[in-house]
Amino acid sequence: MNIENKVAIVTGGASGLGLGTVKALAEKGANVVIFDLNEEKAQQACNELGKSVTYAVVNVSDEASVQAGIQKTMEQHGALHICVNCAGVGTPQKIIGRSGVIPFENFKRVVDINLFGTFNVLRLAAEQIAKNEPLTDSGERGVIINTASVAAYEGQVGQAAYGASKAGVVGLTLPAARDLSSFGIRVNTIAPGLFRTPLADTLADHVVEKLEKSVEFPKRLGRPSEYASLVSFMIENEYINGEVVRLDGSIRMSPR
Repeated sequence: MNIENKVAIVTGGASGLGLGTVKALAEKGANVVIFDLNEEKAQQACNELGKSVTYAVVNVSDEASVQAGIQKTMEQHGALHICVNCAGVGTPQKIIGRSGVIPFENFKRVVDINLFGTFNVLRLAAEQIAKNEPLTDSGERGVIINTASVAAYEGQVGQAAYGASKAGVVGLTLPAARDLSSFGIRVNTIAPGLFRTPLADTLADHVVEKLEKSVEFPKRLGRPSEYASLVSFMIENEYINGEVVRLDGSIRMSPR
């Protein structure tokens, strides 16, 4: 699908991987709506990127909030073709730590945002995308891309909630692609390694240095622009569907 003149929403689009994606899609001629709770950063991104980028304050785990964001998108642009789910949280916490067992609410919060929030946006975006007239001879109407993590496969100590939530996103990919195939909607997922994002910035320097050394090549953190490049490729290549692609420099995470 050609990105130019299409309408995209990017959750978590005010920072990190989401912001990198917003920039890339806007550069390719898309109209992009940032879905984010951080209105200050979202407004700053819009000011920097120009009139093709707008925002809506959206809580991805709240049905009414997502519906309002999609309605705003439709009022502004009259269509929706692309949805990229980047919103997520990843506060590490051991099941049993020095302060005792992990509070159930902490586990539920991570799953609620990372997995339930992803599905909430996916289903409501798909409902709108399905109303499009076919864009290609094969009947394609749109593309949805979700964000998992290598923690879905190699969750480290303290990542029970995060790893479980991202494994859920991986498991969601193929069934969602199959469910939506009759509407001409493709669904793919990217599983990033360690990238230079606000989540990575919460780690101590020595932890980041250790993780960088464990990457086979190149021995550095990933760049949001590299994630965004894969997003663009997945949108433009019509035959990529139901896939989960690791983007990690061949890292295989150690337990710690």
